Amino acid sequence: MKSNLPNHKHPETSKSKTRARFSPARGLSIDTTGTLLGPLVQSRFAYYAFVSCLLFIVALGVYAYYTQIEFGLGVTGMRSMVLWGLYISNFVFFIGISHAGTLISAVLRISGAEWRRPITRMAESITVMALVVGAMFPLIDLGRPDRILNLILYGRIQSPIIWDFISITTYLTGSIVYLYLPLIPDIAQCRDRLNQVSGLRRWVYSKLSLKWANTDSQRKTLHKCIGIMAVLIIPIAVSVHTVVSWIFSMTLRVGWHSAIYGPYFVVGAIFSGIATIIVAMGFFRKVYHLENYLTVRHFKYLGYLLLTLDIALIYFTISEYLTVGYVGGGADTAWLSTLFVGQYSSYFWSMFIVGFIVPAFVVSIPRTRTVFWIVVAAAMADIGMYIERFLIVIPTLATPEIPQVGQWGTYTPTWVELSITAAAFAGFILLYTLFSKTFPIVSSWELSEKQNTSAIGDQNVE
Repeated sequence: MKSNLPNHKHPETSKSKTRARFSPARGLSIDTTGTLLGPLVQSRFAYYAFVSCLLFIVALGVYAYYTQIEFGLGVTGMRSMVLWGLYISNFVFFIGISHAGTLISAVLRISGAEWRRPITRMAESITVMALVVGAMFPLIDLGRPDRILNLILYGRIQSPIIWDFISITTYLTGSIVYLYLPLIPDIAQCRDRLNQVSGLRRWVYSKLSLKWANTDSQRKTLHKCIGIMAVLIIPIAVSVHTVVSWIFSMTLRVGWHSAIYGPYFVVGAIFSGIATIIVAMGFFRKVYHLENYLTVRHFKYLGYLLLTLDIALIYFTISEYLTVGYVGGGADTAWLSTLFVGQYSSYFWSMFIVGFIVPAFVVSIPRTRTVFWIVVAAAMADIGMYIERFLIVIPTLATPEIPQVGQWGTYTPTWVELSITAAAFAGFILLYTLFSKTFPIVSSWELSEKQNTSAIGDQNVE
């Protein structure tokens, strides 16, 4: 059915025509060009082809997992020494990028950074999608997934795994609420304006909008609830990745047993989260033609945050390895050798140079501080952080506690692990894409609220 929204394909129109118009009577942002609501009702062949490719990859991963269930963990590359592999690496990575919503939305909302408004929903939705995907990997890693009930029935509160289960469940619940609350006014706008969508979608919009009428009392209550959730979600998010780090650091293994792992993991998580939101912004800016909403300024500001955390991560990395290397001896020396000059040296130096050093230089140099190069730097940072998660898990387990006597472990992921990993990334992108086709990916009401505040200020000046 033909959309009654104007075509959103032409960002080259003037700003006066492409900017959402504010209605003082109701305080709503009226999207006169269909730029924000257009993608919800207009889909091209490329969209369906893209979704079909993602569904195929997910289906391949489902088949790989069925194979693992049928034949056991013997179809993976994990063995008695290296008993964790890509699954736990993926778990740590996805939990890490979930911090995008916490930093971009909660911290910037509390600090009153007005420039955050067009990007908050992208960040908040990344948190939920990443947590949904990442939380599945401990279950996938189990040879007998039915035994997950034992964790609930017989779990011991002294175990960091129980802490992790509780913190991630709390974080996911809080993140869903924190994503949903700012969505309510825009869902109401979809309910009122998208008359051409299916009856099921109109029913969903009607129920999720909670009879929103944009009254003063509703706005006051909404702001209060969002403020409370913003304050609560920050310590919950920090505790989540701290607890994830404790699973490693509270184990007497070379490379893991370190007091620095808590802040090291948190900084790395926020770093990868910012990188992911920058990549997402670059994608949506190009595909949905959001140039008038996601401006160069937004990319630069996030680039500065990326640079700051990049420097902090480089500091933590050097501090960690320098401390271990200076003391030296036994398994520590063997572990550092396999990272610096041994079997995993190519991964380590790729992580450090491509993932940490190059992005820092790209964002630092004014000439490369453009949208394109900032997105490239963010993509490199994400790749580097994924390699870093892999290096946290595998080399430590492969290193024998007595190198002169013990046998070195080996690990090569099989097609099953690679297929499930690919399906996880495809599933994350698929969820994110479907979300952006169901709800406005830019918060329209937050933009209109800013316009209203500016208009009142102009009237006072006059």
